[in-house]
Amino acid sequence: MRWTIVDAPLDSSGAGRGEQRAPAALRDAGLLDALAADDGGRVDEAWLRDPVRDRASGVIGAGGLVAAGPAITARIVALIADGRRPLVLGGDCAILPGICRALPPTTELWFVDAHPDFLDGGTSPTGEAADMDLSVVTGHGPAAAIGYDGALLDPARVHLLGHRPADDDSGRVEASRIDPAIHQLPAADLLGEGAAAVGTRLAAAGAGPAWLHLDLDAVDPRDLPAVTYPEPDGLRWPDLIGLVTPLARADRLLGMSVTDLNVDEDPDGRHTRRVVEVLTEMLVR
Repeated sequence: MRWTIVDAPLDSSGAGRGEQRAPAALRDAGLLDALAADDGGRVDEAWLRDPVRDRASGVIGAGGLVAAGPAITARIVALIADGRRPLVLGGDCAILPGICRALPPTTELWFVDAHPDFLDGGTSPTGEAADMDLSVVTGHGPAAAIGYDGALLDPARVHLLGHRPADDDSGRVEASRIDPAIHQLPAADLLGEGAAAVGTRLAAAGAGPAWLHLDLDAVDPRDLPAVTYPEPDGLRWPDLIGLVTPLARADRLLGMSVTDLNVDEDPDGRHTRRVVEVLTEMLVR
């Protein structure tokens, strides 16, 4: 099945950081041609213009997020109904609730990220919805982030992969909030040959639909420093390729999202070009 690329340039800081320009940069670097993908256009509503943190919810740009989420949902629903496989380019992880609202509730989520994204409006130090997207889709985050109260996916069908548990107050609070039903494999368990084995096992383990979410800060900053919140001791490029390739090629995969390339940190474009190379290696059979 061919990929259909959709831009969702949502930057949940509301400040217009480099994530907002990442979809265009990936296109300019040749991603569509490299994947022989169809062009699904841009979700124009996925654009946050309000950097103010809402007092009630603790979320930046709550009104804009409520508008962005359904627009993303509608685009994904239409593409899947048409028999297409979306590749959604963020922006940051705040696009995930809109995506998950488009999926069957039995969908398995493969969530590859340096961070658990399990804070809420009160515990997030930034107020960015990208701090809390996984908590939102599993029913533990603020409804203000999407205008919807309740779980979008079953936590027992979520796999949190490649994160680095933070040893600070915020990290400990976040770790304590993670739903115990979520399956966790931190980066330390996915280095070397283990990554490919995990990817192959997950791809083959179930029969239901699946979605793959890749936050590029899962990659160690020695290989990819062009992200907003880099974390040390992450997956090296070969680890990521080993993990993601069988997931991205699984027949039951509905689609994939890629987030957190910050082109402000990539002035000569070399990291963007490397991301295109890696995505092509993982996604093209």
